[in-house]
This record gives sequence, C-alpha cells and structure tokens, in this order.
Amino acid sequence: MSVEVVSPVSGLTAPLGEVPDPVFSQAMVGPGMAVKPRGGRGDAVAPVAGTVATLHPHAFVITTPEGFAVLVHLGLDTVKLGGEGFTAHVTQGETVRVGQRIITWDPTGIEAHGFSSICPVVVLEIGADALGDLREDDQVLAGEAVFTVQR
Repeated sequence: MSVEVVSPVSGLTAPLGEVPDPVFSQAMVGPGMAVKPRGGRGDAVAPVAGTVATLHPHAFVITTPEGFAVLVHLGLDTVKLGGEGFTAHVTQGETVRVGQRIITWDPTGIEAHGFSSICPVVVLEIGADALGDLREDDQVLAGEAVFTVQR
C-alpha cells in the first residue's frame, strides 16, 4: 500500500538535514522532507487525505485511512508565538481531503519574529526506507506531490 504526500505550502523543497533543528534534521520523529515557503500570507493545506489527529496553531498531524500519520510543522519554535499569526480552518477529528486548507499563516511574519519559516513534513513512526520519490531542491506549489510512503 502506498500513499502520495503533497506539499502543504508553496516553496523550495529541501532534505530534512537542512532543517536547523536536530529533532527534525536527525529524523528523530520520523523521515520526510522540508519546504522553505514563499513569503507572504498563505494557506497550509492537507498533505494527505484523512483525519486531523492533532491540531495546534503552528502544526498538525493527519492520519490516513492506511494508518500513516503525517506531521506538518509551520516554522520552527513557532509554538512560542502562542497562536499569533495562525488561523485554523478545521477542527481536530475532522476528516479532510488532500489539498484542503488547514491553516492560514504568514511565513514573512514568522521570520520578522526571528523564527525560521521552514516547514518540516514528516511521517511519524515509520522507517526512512518507507519513503520513495523524494522531490528535493525543487520549486513546488501547495498540493503538488513531494514523496510517497509505503508499507
């Protein structure tokens, strides 16, 4: 079984190793990739179809019907903003489709607060060998495929 994961934001894809946070760069929470977002206010969309398992202003996890859990973290250390600059459009427990708007945010505003706006996209509790077709160092639009995950 295989699931396609799409970019939650528009920007430049990058390997997780380029994320300036060891929890992500060393794949401590799971394998994946990152997207360096374009500036300006925009939407973060669902990278997979499924159920919103966790929802914070700055991060969310969607669990697919196949059992994969995909984490999207909007910037680094953005929890310190206490939700400022983030607007959620879904609720925890809601079923969402691929590409559905989840959170509106402003990467430029995040950077103005001194935080990195890079967005790790990670599959939780799975080995790196489960990822395929990683699209790194490439410009993508939100909703474009960036990798697959399989069991």
